[in-house]
Amino acid sequence: MDCKEIEQLILAAIAVDEVHVTSDGSHYKVIAVGDMFDGMSRVKQQQTIYAQLSEQIASGALHALTIKTFTPTQWKREKMFNM
Repeated sequence: MDCKEIEQLILAAIAVDEVHVTSDGSHYKVIAVGDMFDGMSRVKQQQTIYAQLSEQIASGALHALTIKTFTPTQWKREKMFNM
């Protein structure tokens, strides 16, 4: 899958401010930033992203996936370490 396709799937499905997807061959890294993650457990945050990509994961189009989620406040602090 193309990184832009993954970004568009996530942006179209949930209310996030930013989505960044990078690829290293077959491994994808997703960074999602949004107020919706405030107060959610880490597991719930990741499940929210996985749910948007479950069809692609089940079909094998998307294989190895790392997800990091941040609120906008957290992202301001963590951006330099994660980009």
